[in-house]
Amino acid sequence: MMLSTIEQDPFAVRLERFGRRIDFHAPGLKRYATAELEQTAPDRFTAVSLTGSKCALQCDHCKSSVLEGMRAIPSGQSLFELAQDLAARGGRGLLVSGGMSVEGRVPHLDHLEDVVRVKRELGQKVILHTGLVDRESARAMKAAGVDGAFIDIIGADETIHQVYHLKKKHVADFEDSLAALCEAGLSVVPHIVLGLHYGKMLGEENALEIVARYPVSALILVILMPILSTPMREVEPPPAEEVGGFFARARLRLPATPVFLGCARPGGAHKRMTDRLAVDMGLNGIAYPAEGIVAHARSRGLEPAFHETCCSIHDA
Repeated sequence: MMLSTIEQDPFAVRLERFGRRIDFHAPGLKRYATAELEQTAPDRFTAVSLTGSKCALQCDHCKSSVLEGMRAIPSGQSLFELAQDLAARGGRGLLVSGGMSVEGRVPHLDHLEDVVRVKRELGQKVILHTGLVDRESARAMKAAGVDGAFIDIIGADETIHQVYHLKKKHVADFEDSLAALCEAGLSVVPHIVLGLHYGKMLGEENALEIVARYPVSALILVILMPILSTPMREVEPPPAEEVGGFFARARLRLPATPVFLGCARPGGAHKRMTDRLAVDMGLNGIAYPAEGIVAHARSRGLEPAFHETCCSIHDA
């Protein structure tokens, strides 16, 4: 049976399902300015690490370097007090993350009372980067009123064991955490890291199939970004053409789900090619777009909207 054009063409799918709007995001994780877009309020949306730069796992692709770029809670302060300080400088939202335990968990439960106060007293958006969770923890997050839950979905046991060093965990544990978050009624935004297994595409297709089984609010795709302080410092990320192929499959596999190209990805020529492919393969938006990508989106008939928040929310 012949497929229709709409079924074959990821860009046509995005036009049919989502119209012409494309979202470009620049949250306060880093300074950002191009000739096309410029961040005006870096404190509007801030990433916070509950553990500072400490992480028990020391994954091969990160070695805590991502945490070092987040704001730590000052000694003697609470998460709420930090949020108060940020609110005084125009802060309207938090991404609350942190290092993982040897079981793959982030210590959110110790801070949920502060999350309740941040929501109730400051009116801020709060997104949690969860790590692995059980159903009780997921229900507690929902009861605290969090606006969204991010979770990395890994589709290969080899990657879980060799890259994340979670020797006793398996793909099923990540899917079970995703199920728990969805069952709790949270707005769930899974992430898939392309090339996470030392630059090779190994479990990404399986991760996409796992995500497709659940009522997620959006999917964020990011790309291995070799970092000097890690064992992957000399690893080549997947070629842009291979990444673009995955973009197309994600768009077609999740035709009604927003799919975004997230913050983490290589820079330079790779970024320029990848960002262009994200537009051409029908993704809904891009964080920190490369120079010229807004113009390219317009050339495809899309209508850009700019947000200084993380790419899962538009109104913080």
